[in-house]
Amino acid sequence: MSIDEQLLNAVGEPLRVTVAGHTNTGKTSLLRTLTRDARFGEVSGRPSTTRHVEAARLLVNGKVLLELFDTPGIEEPIDLLALLTEQAGKAGNEDGRERIRRFLASEPAQSRYEQEAKVLRQLMKSDAAFYVLDARDPVLAKHRDELEILRLCGVPLLPLLNFVADPEAREDEWRDALAGLGLHAIVRFDTVTPTQDGERLLYSKLASLLDAHSDILNALIASHADDAVQRHQSALTLIAELLIDVAALQHRVSSIDASVLGKASGALNDRVRKREQACVERLLSLYRFYPDDIESAALPLVEGRWQQDLFDPYTLQAMGLKVGSGAAAGAAAGVGVDLMVGGITLGVAAATGALLGGGLQTLRHYGSSLKALISGEKILRVDDNILRALAARQCQLLKALETRGHAAQHKIITAEAAEPVFEGQRLPSPLRQARSNPEWITARPNFDFEDRRQNAVDELSELLAEKIQSPIKHTN
Repeated sequence: MSIDEQLLNAVGEPLRVTVAGHTNTGKTSLLRTLTRDARFGEVSGRPSTTRHVEAARLLVNGKVLLELFDTPGIEEPIDLLALLTEQAGKAGNEDGRERIRRFLASEPAQSRYEQEAKVLRQLMKSDAAFYVLDARDPVLAKHRDELEILRLCGVPLLPLLNFVADPEAREDEWRDALAGLGLHAIVRFDTVTPTQDGERLLYSKLASLLDAHSDILNALIASHADDAVQRHQSALTLIAELLIDVAALQHRVSSIDASVLGKASGALNDRVRKREQACVERLLSLYRFYPDDIESAALPLVEGRWQQDLFDPYTLQAMGLKVGSGAAAGAAAGVGVDLMVGGITLGVAAATGALLGGGLQTLRHYGSSLKALISGEKILRVDDNILRALAARQCQLLKALETRGHAAQHKIITAEAAEPVFEGQRLPSPLRQARSNPEWITARPNFDFEDRRQNAVDELSELLAEKIQSPIKHTN
Protein backbone atom coordinates (compact mmCIF):
# COMPACT_ATOMS: atom_id res chain seq x y z
CA MET A 1 0.00 0.00 0.00
CA SER A 2 1.50 3.35 -1.01
CA ILE A 3 0.76 6.81 0.32
CA ASP A 4 -1.21 8.90 -2.18
CA GLU A 5 0.50 12.31 -2.38
CA GLN A 6 -2.44 13.83 -4.24
CA LEU A 7 -4.75 12.70 -1.46
CA LEU A 8 -2.52 14.26 1.19
CA ASN A 9 -2.46 17.55 -0.69
CA ALA A 10 -6.24 17.49 -0.95
CA VAL A 11 -6.80 16.87 2.77
CA GLY A 12 -8.51 19.83 4.41
CA GLU A 13 -9.47 19.61 8.06
CA PRO A 14 -8.01 16.61 9.88
CA LEU A 15 -10.23 13.83 11.11
CA ARG A 16 -11.12 14.39 14.77
CA VAL A 17 -11.59 11.42 17.08
CA THR A 18 -12.45 11.61 20.77
CA VAL A 19 -11.16 8.93 23.13
CA ALA A 20 -13.90 8.42 25.71
CA GLY A 21 -14.87 5.95 28.39
CA HIS A 22 -15.20 5.30 32.07
CA THR A 23 -12.39 6.33 34.38
CA ASN A 24 -9.29 4.07 34.46
CA THR A 25 -10.05 2.07 31.32
CA GLY A 26 -6.81 2.99 29.54
CA LYS A 27 -7.74 6.02 27.44
CA THR A 28 -4.42 7.78 27.97
CA SER A 29 -2.64 4.47 27.43
CA LEU A 30 -4.29 4.20 24.03
CA LEU A 31 -3.05 7.67 23.11
CA ARG A 32 0.46 6.76 24.18
CA THR A 33 0.37 3.68 21.99
CA LEU A 34 -1.06 5.40 18.91
CA THR A 35 1.30 8.37 19.17
CA ARG A 36 4.29 6.24 20.23
CA ASP A 37 4.84 8.70 23.02
CA ALA A 38 5.46 7.05 26.39
CA ARG A 39 5.30 10.46 28.07
CA PHE A 40 1.90 11.57 26.74
CA GLY A 41 -0.47 12.49 29.56
CA GLU A 42 -0.38 10.76 32.91
CA VAL A 43 -1.12 7.10 33.50
CA SER A 44 -1.99 5.95 37.01
CA GLY A 45 -4.07 3.42 38.88
CA ARG A 46 -5.77 6.30 40.66
CA PRO A 47 -9.20 7.31 39.34
CA SER A 48 -9.66 10.56 37.41
CA THR A 49 -5.99 10.91 36.51
CA THR A 50 -6.86 12.86 33.35
CA ARG A 51 -8.68 16.04 34.35
CA HIS A 52 -8.60 17.97 31.08
CA VAL A 53 -8.92 17.32 27.37
CA GLU A 54 -5.51 16.74 25.80
CA ALA A 55 -4.90 16.66 22.04
CA ALA A 56 -2.45 14.62 19.95
CA ARG A 57 -1.85 14.92 16.23
CA LEU A 58 -0.81 12.21 13.79
CA LEU A 59 0.99 13.51 10.71
CA VAL A 60 1.95 12.02 7.36
CA ASN A 61 4.61 13.88 5.38
CA GLY A 62 4.02 16.95 7.52
CA LYS A 63 0.25 16.91 6.99
CA VAL A 64 -2.05 16.46 10.01
CA LEU A 65 -4.44 13.64 9.15
CA LEU A 66 -5.84 12.72 12.53
CA GLU A 67 -6.41 14.57 15.78
CA LEU A 68 -7.00 12.44 18.87
CA PHE A 69 -8.49 13.91 22.04
CA ASP A 70 -7.87 12.31 25.41
CA THR A 71 -10.77 13.09 27.75
CA PRO A 72 -11.49 12.71 31.48
CA GLY A 73 -13.27 9.61 32.67
CA ILE A 74 -17.04 9.63 32.99
CA GLU A 75 -17.62 9.12 36.70
CA GLU A 76 -21.37 9.45 37.30
CA PRO A 77 -23.16 8.14 34.21
CA ILE A 78 -26.23 6.84 36.04
CA ASP A 79 -27.04 10.16 37.70
CA LEU A 80 -26.16 12.11 34.58
CA LEU A 81 -28.51 10.05 32.39
CA ALA A 82 -31.27 10.63 34.93
CA LEU A 83 -30.63 14.39 34.71
CA LEU A 84 -30.68 14.32 30.91
CA THR A 85 -33.98 12.46 30.98
CA GLU A 86 -35.41 14.98 33.41
CA GLN A 87 -34.27 17.93 31.31
CA ALA A 88 -35.73 16.33 28.16
CA GLY A 89 -39.08 15.89 29.89
CA LYS A 90 -39.25 19.60 30.68
CA ALA A 91 -38.13 20.66 27.20
CA GLY A 92 -40.45 18.45 25.20
CA ASN A 93 -39.47 16.39 22.19
CA GLU A 94 -35.77 16.94 21.44
CA ASP A 95 -33.26 14.82 19.54
CA GLY A 96 -30.12 13.56 21.26
CA ARG A 97 -27.79 16.36 20.19
CA GLU A 98 -30.26 19.01 21.37
CA ARG A 99 -30.48 17.29 24.73
CA ILE A 100 -26.70 17.35 25.05
CA ARG A 101 -26.53 21.03 24.04
CA ARG A 102 -29.19 21.89 26.63
CA PHE A 103 -27.22 20.05 29.29
CA LEU A 104 -23.94 21.75 28.37
CA ALA A 105 -25.61 25.15 28.77
CA SER A 106 -27.04 24.26 32.18
CA GLU A 107 -25.58 24.93 35.62
CA PRO A 108 -24.85 21.25 36.49
CA ALA A 109 -22.44 21.11 33.52
CA GLN A 110 -20.37 23.78 35.23
CA SER A 111 -20.36 22.17 38.66
CA ARG A 112 -21.21 18.59 39.58
CA TYR A 113 -20.84 17.19 36.05
CA GLU A 114 -17.95 19.36 34.93
CA GLN A 115 -15.80 16.37 33.96
CA GLU A 116 -18.59 14.72 31.97
CA ALA A 117 -19.32 18.04 30.26
CA LYS A 118 -15.73 18.22 29.02
CA VAL A 119 -16.13 14.81 27.39
CA LEU A 120 -19.47 15.60 25.74
CA ARG A 121 -18.35 19.03 24.56
CA GLN A 122 -15.39 17.50 22.78
CA LEU A 123 -17.43 14.63 21.39
CA MET A 124 -19.92 17.06 19.85
CA LYS A 125 -17.04 18.60 17.88
CA SER A 126 -15.61 15.28 16.71
CA ASP A 127 -16.17 13.01 13.72
CA ALA A 128 -16.07 9.79 15.74
CA ALA A 129 -15.10 8.34 19.10
CA PHE A 130 -13.15 5.40 20.43
CA TYR A 131 -15.07 4.09 23.42
CA VAL A 132 -12.41 2.42 25.58
CA LEU A 133 -13.47 -0.46 27.81
CA ASP A 134 -11.42 -2.38 30.34
CA ALA A 135 -12.24 -5.94 29.30
CA ARG A 136 -11.41 -7.12 32.82
CA ASP A 137 -14.35 -5.18 34.33
CA PRO A 138 -17.76 -6.79 34.74
CA VAL A 139 -20.55 -5.37 32.59
CA LEU A 140 -22.53 -3.02 34.84
CA ALA A 141 -25.46 -0.67 34.53
CA LYS A 142 -23.12 2.32 34.63
CA HIS A 143 -21.49 1.18 31.39
CA ARG A 144 -24.83 0.90 29.60
CA ASP A 145 -25.88 4.35 30.82
CA GLU A 146 -22.52 5.76 29.79
CA LEU A 147 -22.94 4.39 26.28
CA GLU A 148 -26.46 5.75 26.08
CA ILE A 149 -25.19 9.23 26.96
CA LEU A 150 -22.43 9.09 24.36
CA ARG A 151 -24.83 7.89 21.68
CA LEU A 152 -26.99 10.97 22.24
CA CYS A 153 -24.17 13.00 20.66
CA GLY A 154 -24.91 11.40 17.29
CA VAL A 155 -21.26 10.52 16.66
CA PRO A 156 -20.15 7.07 15.43
CA LEU A 157 -18.77 5.03 18.33
CA LEU A 158 -16.14 2.32 17.95
CA PRO A 159 -15.87 0.25 21.15
CA LEU A 160 -12.31 -0.75 21.95
CA LEU A 161 -11.75 -3.70 24.26
CA ASN A 162 -8.56 -2.95 26.18
CA PHE A 163 -6.44 -5.36 28.25
CA VAL A 164 -7.78 -8.36 26.32
CA ALA A 165 -4.47 -10.18 26.87
CA ASP A 166 -5.14 -10.33 30.60
CA PRO A 167 -6.36 -13.75 31.85
CA GLU A 168 -9.17 -11.94 33.74
CA ALA A 169 -10.60 -10.39 30.56
CA ARG A 170 -14.37 -10.88 30.04
CA GLU A 171 -14.36 -10.44 26.30
CA ASP A 172 -17.40 -12.60 25.51
CA GLU A 173 -19.54 -10.81 28.12
CA TRP A 174 -18.64 -7.44 26.63
CA ARG A 175 -19.32 -8.55 23.08
CA ASP A 176 -22.79 -9.75 24.06
CA ALA A 177 -23.55 -6.53 25.95
CA LEU A 178 -22.36 -4.29 23.10
CA ALA A 179 -24.33 -6.29 20.54
CA GLY A 180 -27.42 -5.77 22.66
CA LEU A 181 -26.84 -2.03 22.33
CA GLY A 182 -26.48 -2.25 18.56
CA LEU A 183 -22.70 -1.93 18.56
CA HIS A 184 -21.27 -4.72 16.42
CA ALA A 185 -18.08 -3.13 15.09
CA ILE A 186 -15.64 -3.83 17.94
CA VAL A 187 -11.85 -3.69 18.12
CA ARG A 188 -9.62 -5.81 20.34
CA PHE A 189 -6.66 -3.62 21.19
CA ASP A 190 -4.38 -4.26 24.13
CA THR A 191 -2.50 -1.03 24.81
CA VAL A 192 0.15 -2.78 26.90
CA THR A 193 0.99 -5.57 24.44
CA PRO A 194 -0.48 -4.48 21.09
CA THR A 195 -0.46 -7.02 18.29
CA GLN A 196 1.60 -6.36 15.20
CA ASP A 197 -1.46 -5.51 13.12
CA GLY A 198 -3.39 -3.85 15.95
CA GLU A 199 -3.23 -0.30 14.60
CA ARG A 200 -4.15 -1.39 11.08
CA LEU A 201 -7.24 -3.19 12.34
CA LEU A 202 -8.18 -0.22 14.52
CA TYR A 203 -8.03 2.29 11.69
CA SER A 204 -9.63 -0.15 9.23
CA LYS A 205 -12.63 -0.58 11.52
CA LEU A 206 -12.85 3.19 11.94
CA ALA A 207 -12.75 3.61 8.15
CA SER A 208 -15.72 1.25 7.83
CA LEU A 209 -17.72 3.58 10.12
CA LEU A 210 -16.52 6.74 8.36
CA ASP A 211 -16.68 5.90 4.68
CA ALA A 212 -16.13 9.52 3.65
CA HIS A 213 -12.80 9.53 5.48
CA SER A 214 -11.60 6.06 4.48
CA ASP A 215 -8.94 7.39 2.09
CA ILE A 216 -7.36 9.45 4.87
CA LEU A 217 -7.34 6.50 7.25
CA ASN A 218 -5.88 4.19 4.60
CA ALA A 219 -3.10 6.73 4.02
CA LEU A 220 -2.43 6.69 7.75
CA ILE A 221 -2.28 2.89 7.72
CA ALA A 222 0.17 2.92 4.80
CA SER A 223 2.33 5.55 6.49
CA HIS A 224 2.56 3.58 9.72
CA ALA A 225 3.49 0.43 7.81
CA ASP A 226 6.24 2.31 5.95
CA ASP A 227 7.49 3.80 9.22
CA ALA A 228 7.67 0.38 10.87
CA VAL A 229 9.68 -1.11 7.99
CA GLN A 230 12.08 1.84 7.87
CA ARG A 231 12.47 1.87 11.66
CA HIS A 232 13.31 -1.85 11.62
CA GLN A 233 15.90 -1.38 8.89
CA SER A 234 17.45 1.59 10.69
CA ALA A 235 17.74 -0.50 13.85
CA LEU A 236 19.50 -3.31 11.98
CA THR A 237 21.90 -0.77 10.49
CA LEU A 238 22.69 0.62 13.95
CA ILE A 239 23.49 -2.88 15.22
CA ALA A 240 25.56 -3.70 12.12
CA GLU A 241 27.58 -0.50 12.54
CA LEU A 242 28.24 -1.36 16.17
CA LEU A 243 29.52 -4.82 15.29
CA ILE A 244 31.67 -3.57 12.40
CA ASP A 245 33.21 -0.88 14.60
CA VAL A 246 33.98 -3.28 17.46
CA ALA A 247 35.40 -5.89 15.08
CA ALA A 248 37.71 -3.24 13.63
CA LEU A 249 38.93 -2.12 17.05
CA GLN A 250 42.57 -2.79 17.79
CA HIS A 251 44.87 -1.58 20.52
CA ARG A 252 48.62 -1.74 20.08
CA VAL A 253 50.85 -2.70 22.98
CA SER A 254 54.60 -2.46 23.34
CA SER A 255 54.90 -5.40 25.67
CA ILE A 256 53.08 -8.54 26.74
CA ASP A 257 53.90 -7.84 30.34
CA ALA A 258 50.81 -8.46 32.47
CA SER A 259 50.62 -4.88 33.77
CA VAL A 260 50.89 -3.44 30.27
CA LEU A 261 48.28 -5.85 28.94
CA GLY A 262 45.96 -5.12 31.84
CA LYS A 263 46.03 -1.38 31.21
CA ALA A 264 45.67 -1.75 27.45
CA SER A 265 42.84 -4.27 27.67
CA GLY A 266 41.02 -2.04 30.13
CA ALA A 267 41.19 0.82 27.64
CA LEU A 268 39.97 -1.43 24.82
CA ASN A 269 37.12 -2.82 26.88
CA ASP A 270 36.08 0.68 27.85
CA ARG A 271 35.89 1.69 24.18
CA VAL A 272 33.66 -1.31 23.49
CA ARG A 273 31.38 -0.48 26.41
CA LYS A 274 30.97 3.12 25.28
CA ARG A 275 30.29 2.08 21.70
CA GLU A 276 27.69 -0.45 22.80
CA GLN A 277 26.08 2.12 25.08
CA ALA A 278 25.79 4.56 22.19
CA CYS A 279 24.00 1.89 20.13
CA VAL A 280 21.56 1.17 22.97
CA GLU A 281 20.72 4.85 23.36
CA ARG A 282 20.11 5.20 19.62
CA LEU A 283 17.85 2.15 19.54
CA LEU A 284 15.80 3.45 22.45
CA SER A 285 15.50 6.85 20.79
CA LEU A 286 14.57 5.30 17.43
CA TYR A 287 11.64 3.48 19.06
CA ARG A 288 10.84 6.47 21.29
CA PHE A 289 11.62 4.80 24.57
CA TYR A 290 13.77 5.91 27.49
CA PRO A 291 16.59 4.37 29.57
CA ASP A 292 14.28 3.95 32.57
CA ASP A 293 12.01 1.69 30.46
CA ILE A 294 14.55 -1.13 30.88
CA GLU A 295 14.65 -3.44 33.87
CA SER A 296 18.13 -3.04 35.29
CA ALA A 297 18.17 -6.56 36.70
CA ALA A 298 17.45 -8.11 33.31
CA LEU A 299 19.19 -5.85 30.81
CA PRO A 300 22.43 -4.10 31.64
CA LEU A 301 21.24 -0.56 30.98
CA VAL A 302 20.67 1.42 34.18
CA GLU A 303 21.02 5.18 34.59
CA GLY A 304 22.72 5.46 31.24
CA ARG A 305 25.24 2.66 31.82
CA TRP A 306 25.42 -1.09 31.28
CA GLN A 307 25.09 -2.86 34.60
CA GLN A 308 25.97 -6.36 33.42
CA ASP A 309 29.50 -6.04 32.10
CA LEU A 310 29.94 -7.58 28.69
CA PHE A 311 33.43 -8.62 29.75
CA ASP A 312 32.23 -10.39 32.88
CA PRO A 313 32.68 -14.16 32.33
CA TYR A 314 29.44 -14.86 34.24
CA THR A 315 27.52 -12.66 31.81
CA LEU A 316 28.93 -14.58 28.88
CA GLN A 317 28.27 -17.90 30.59
CA ALA A 318 24.61 -16.92 31.14
CA MET A 319 24.38 -16.20 27.42
CA GLY A 320 25.81 -19.61 26.56
CA LEU A 321 29.10 -18.15 25.37
CA LYS A 322 32.70 -18.34 26.45
CA VAL A 323 35.82 -16.63 25.22
CA GLY A 324 37.44 -18.30 22.28
CA SER A 325 40.87 -19.83 21.87
CA GLY A 326 42.45 -16.56 22.91
CA ALA A 327 41.45 -17.23 26.51
CA ALA A 328 45.06 -17.34 27.60
CA ALA A 329 45.47 -13.68 26.79
CA GLY A 330 41.96 -12.95 27.94
CA ALA A 331 42.46 -14.41 31.39
CA ALA A 332 45.58 -12.36 31.93
CA ALA A 333 44.60 -9.12 30.29
CA GLY A 334 40.83 -8.92 30.55
CA VAL A 335 38.12 -11.35 29.48
CA GLY A 336 37.28 -11.16 25.81
CA VAL A 337 40.61 -9.76 24.63
CA ASP A 338 42.70 -11.63 22.09
CA LEU A 339 46.39 -10.74 21.80
CA MET A 340 48.01 -10.77 18.38
CA VAL A 341 51.78 -11.02 18.17
CA GLY A 342 53.18 -10.71 14.68
CA GLY A 343 49.77 -11.48 13.27
CA ILE A 344 49.35 -14.71 15.30
CA THR A 345 46.91 -14.70 18.19
CA LEU A 346 47.95 -16.23 21.47
CA GLY A 347 44.90 -18.42 21.14
CA VAL A 348 46.26 -19.91 17.92
CA ALA A 349 49.65 -20.33 19.52
CA ALA A 350 48.02 -22.16 22.41
CA ALA A 351 46.24 -24.48 20.00
CA THR A 352 49.57 -25.41 18.40
CA GLY A 353 51.34 -25.99 21.67
CA ALA A 354 53.14 -22.68 22.01
CA LEU A 355 51.04 -22.08 25.13
CA LEU A 356 49.99 -24.93 27.40
CA GLY A 357 47.32 -23.14 29.42
CA GLY A 358 45.64 -19.84 30.18
CA GLY A 359 46.06 -17.15 32.74
CA LEU A 360 48.63 -14.85 34.19
CA GLN A 361 51.14 -17.57 35.09
CA THR A 362 51.17 -18.78 31.49
CA LEU A 363 52.04 -15.36 30.16
CA ARG A 364 54.74 -14.90 32.76
CA HIS A 365 56.22 -18.28 31.94
CA TYR A 366 56.11 -18.02 28.16
CA GLY A 367 56.32 -14.27 27.70
CA SER A 368 60.07 -14.12 27.20
CA SER A 369 59.97 -17.08 24.84
CA LEU A 370 57.31 -15.49 22.71
CA LYS A 371 59.27 -12.26 22.55
CA ALA A 372 62.29 -14.17 21.39
CA LEU A 373 60.45 -16.40 18.94
CA ILE A 374 57.96 -13.99 17.44
CA SER A 375 58.75 -10.50 16.30
CA GLY A 376 56.43 -7.86 15.03
CA GLU A 377 53.59 -5.73 16.22
CA LYS A 378 51.59 -6.66 19.29
CA ILE A 379 47.86 -5.90 19.05
CA LEU A 380 44.89 -6.37 21.32
CA ARG A 381 41.49 -6.97 19.73
CA VAL A 382 38.07 -8.14 20.89
CA ASP A 383 37.43 -11.88 21.06
CA ASP A 384 35.04 -13.37 18.48
CA ASN A 385 32.56 -14.47 21.13
CA ILE A 386 32.37 -10.95 22.50
CA LEU A 387 31.13 -9.95 19.05
CA ARG A 388 28.62 -12.79 19.17
CA ALA A 389 27.47 -11.61 22.59
CA LEU A 390 27.11 -8.04 21.33
CA ALA A 391 24.99 -9.21 18.41
CA ALA A 392 22.81 -11.37 20.65
CA ARG A 393 22.23 -8.61 23.23
CA GLN A 394 21.39 -5.91 20.71
CA CYS A 395 19.06 -8.14 18.68
CA GLN A 396 17.38 -9.24 21.88
CA LEU A 397 16.79 -5.61 22.81
CA LEU A 398 15.45 -4.87 19.33
CA LYS A 399 12.88 -7.67 19.61
CA ALA A 400 11.77 -6.35 22.99
CA LEU A 401 11.35 -2.81 21.65
CA GLU A 402 9.31 -3.95 18.66
CA THR A 403 6.82 -5.85 20.80
CA ARG A 404 6.42 -3.25 23.52
CA GLY A 405 3.52 -0.80 23.71
CA HIS A 406 4.26 2.76 24.74
CA ALA A 407 1.60 2.49 27.42
CA ALA A 408 3.37 -0.36 29.18
CA GLN A 409 4.17 0.41 32.81
CA HIS A 410 6.38 -2.62 33.39
CA LYS A 411 10.06 -2.54 32.52
CA ILE A 412 11.52 -4.19 29.46
CA ILE A 413 12.64 -7.62 30.64
CA THR A 414 14.54 -10.14 28.54
CA ALA A 415 16.31 -13.32 29.46
CA GLU A 416 20.05 -13.20 30.00
CA ALA A 417 20.55 -16.21 27.73
CA ALA A 418 19.97 -14.27 24.53
CA GLU A 419 19.31 -16.29 21.42
CA PRO A 420 22.51 -16.67 19.36
CA VAL A 421 22.65 -14.65 16.15
CA PHE A 422 25.95 -15.80 14.64
CA GLU A 423 26.68 -19.47 15.18
CA GLY A 424 29.49 -21.65 13.89
CA GLN A 425 33.25 -21.49 13.96
CA ARG A 426 33.70 -18.39 11.81
CA LEU A 427 32.26 -14.92 12.07
CA PRO A 428 30.31 -13.58 9.07
CA SER A 429 32.40 -12.23 6.21
CA PRO A 430 31.70 -8.51 6.93
CA LEU A 431 33.09 -8.89 10.45
CA ARG A 432 36.16 -10.73 9.18
CA GLN A 433 36.72 -7.88 6.75
CA ALA A 434 36.47 -5.40 9.61
CA ARG A 435 39.10 -7.40 11.51
CA SER A 436 41.52 -6.68 8.67
CA ASN A 437 40.62 -3.01 8.38
CA PRO A 438 41.20 -1.23 11.70
CA GLU A 439 41.18 2.08 9.84
CA TRP A 440 37.41 1.67 9.43
CA ILE A 441 36.98 3.03 12.93
CA THR A 442 40.15 5.07 13.42
CA ALA A 443 40.22 7.16 10.24
CA ARG A 444 37.90 9.91 9.16
CA PRO A 445 34.78 8.87 7.20
CA ASN A 446 35.70 10.75 4.00
CA PHE A 447 38.58 8.38 3.23
CA ASP A 448 38.44 5.97 0.29
CA PHE A 449 37.70 2.99 2.53
CA GLU A 450 34.27 4.38 3.47
CA ASP A 451 32.54 2.66 0.55
CA ARG A 452 33.99 -0.71 1.55
CA ARG A 453 32.98 -0.16 5.15
CA GLN A 454 29.45 0.80 4.10
CA ASN A 455 29.21 -2.29 1.90
CA ALA A 456 30.19 -4.41 4.89
CA VAL A 457 27.55 -2.68 7.05
CA ASP A 458 24.89 -3.24 4.38
CA GLU A 459 25.83 -6.91 3.98
CA LEU A 460 25.77 -7.46 7.74
CA SER A 461 22.39 -5.68 8.01
CA GLU A 462 20.98 -8.12 5.47
CA LEU A 463 22.31 -11.06 7.48
CA LEU A 464 20.70 -9.65 10.61
CA ALA A 465 17.42 -9.16 8.73
CA GLU A 466 17.33 -12.89 8.06
CA LYS A 467 17.54 -13.49 11.82
CA ILE A 468 15.03 -10.82 12.90
CA GLN A 469 11.99 -10.38 10.69
CA SER A 470 10.31 -7.00 10.37
CA PRO A 471 7.14 -6.83 12.52
CA ILE A 472 5.19 -5.49 9.53
CA LYS A 473 5.49 -6.72 5.99
CA HIS A 474 5.92 -3.86 3.53
CA THR A 475 3.49 -3.92 0.60
CA ASN A 476 3.31 -1.66 -2.43
